[in-house]
Amino acid sequence: MNAILEFLQVDSWVEFWWVMFGLFGQLMFTARFLVQWIASERERRSIIPLAFWYFSVGGGLILFTYALYRKDPVFILGQSMGLFIYIRNLWLIHAEKKRA
Repeated sequence: MNAILEFLQVDSWVEFWWVMFGLFGQLMFTARFLVQWIASERERRSIIPLAFWYFSVGGGLILFTYALYRKDPVFILGQSMGLFIYIRNLWLIHAEKKRA
């Protein structure tokens, strides 16, 4: 087990679980690209399905939390800006549905 901690460059199991949390966020963030790609291939045109934005918010929140824990100002700023955009897109999508 110490080899795993060394490989991930962490000093404790608490750090290990934070890295796992961050990796899960990155996986969610990556899943959004797969969702978008598959949807576009099926339609034979570029589209962005609703799930893309939900994966974006989920992955972004997890990565933002991870960045706060790591106290990484560059990562914090990057994720906070992305979260604003993802949430705004969901807001616009739901507002459009209400108007329709």
